[in-house]
Amino acid sequence: MSIKSFASKQFSTHLLDERRRDKARARAERERRRKGEPHRIEFFNQVDDPYSHLLAQALVELQARYEVEVVTWLVEPPEDWAAPARALLESYSLVDARRLAEKAGFHATSAEPPDAELVLSVQRQLTATLEAPEEPGSTATLEAAVTLGKVLWSGEPVAAGDDRGTDAALEVALRAGTERRADLGHYLGGTCFYGGEWTWGIDRLAYLEERLADLGAEIPPAADAGQRAGAPTLIYAQPRLLEEPVPADALEAADLPDLHFFASFRSPYTWISTERVIRLAEAFGVNLRIRFVLPMVMRGLPVKRSKRVYILLDAAREARRNGVQFGPISDPVGKPVECGYSLLPWAIEQGRGIEYFRSFMTLVFSQAVDAGSDRGLRRIVEEAGLDWGEGRGYLDDPAWREEAERNREELFDLGLWGVPSFRVGSVATWGQDRLWVLEDEYRRLALRRE
Repeated sequence: MSIKSFASKQFSTHLLDERRRDKARARAERERRRKGEPHRIEFFNQVDDPYSHLLAQALVELQARYEVEVVTWLVEPPEDWAAPARALLESYSLVDARRLAEKAGFHATSAEPPDAELVLSVQRQLTATLEAPEEPGSTATLEAAVTLGKVLWSGEPVAAGDDRGTDAALEVALRAGTERRADLGHYLGGTCFYGGEWTWGIDRLAYLEERLADLGAEIPPAADAGQRAGAPTLIYAQPRLLEEPVPADALEAADLPDLHFFASFRSPYTWISTERVIRLAEAFGVNLRIRFVLPMVMRGLPVKRSKRVYILLDAAREARRNGVQFGPISDPVGKPVECGYSLLPWAIEQGRGIEYFRSFMTLVFSQAVDAGSDRGLRRIVEEAGLDWGEGRGYLDDPAWREEAERNREELFDLGLWGVPSFRVGSVATWGQDRLWVLEDEYRRLALRRE
């Protein structure tokens, strides 16, 4: 094992240790009790971000269920390093947030970005709310964010409200919120910080809710609230894949499109989606096409430490939720990715592309195998049922680079930029937590073609 691979394994093992996480949580709770503070959640609201609007609505419900105090910060959009394809991000988020709002039952955002003058008006009004004196535990600021957010995202021409906040005060509020977010170690809007841990959007809210429940922070239901008796229903739980049986009769009559899997050998989220993607393709009897692309950092795009750390911690909890072993890891950036990609087209030609993809991701992300070494790569190849003696002859073949670039170009043409991303017919989506979009589309197509 190389020094780089060993260091990567040691770092990931320490960072992802659940005992370390549990000790940090216990320390945070002891410190909260010592100071006599409430369960305080810090909400970083980017007004023109649709995910922030969805999260604000969910946090109002969270305050109704738990003894929590939500502190709202106004923040600026992420810096360029955190949003390397900003135009694509802003366009896609409008589509994605609308899908998510419909799935979760929240007020949806409009299909178009909000008017800039109205955004400024809402920011000023929220600034004035932030400056107003509040009683401890007041929900005024958060509720104002929801109310004004519904106006902002209505998609209708709405006159600006009474701008009580000044531009100078707004500038101070945005700077304070943005700096606070950076100090705590994050870079996106639509995020929450509680007791040393981050949650993004409503997609990860269940982790915060479960933690509060474990701490006994739930507000006892009223005597007439029979619907909340027993175990509470989460405000939003990510849909589980293939919970409903696939209609076999419909599949027999359907000619369903391929499942395109835009993936990276360096992406933790690609790894934790791999088995579910394979199961989804098998369940609907469709061809799974692996569309590999170079990792962002190998395309010259910076990824700062705060982002790397958050991604690893977030991927780890998503892996646990989905029953995927995550770690120890040998970061395959650089030579390991290049070696792995050089053999992937050959593996696909041999009819073992999925097996090879699964073998590479499994061994790198759960057993810290160094894919940049002959020993590690041989193990990956042979566990995929392929011949290492034949495969090693393709290690110096540069043809994969052209294919990776074609895949990247198609990904961008779809309005996407990161991995894992997926396409089913004309429907494209990004993220391992959006596989339900693909399942919904396959079910729609199968039933339509009965």
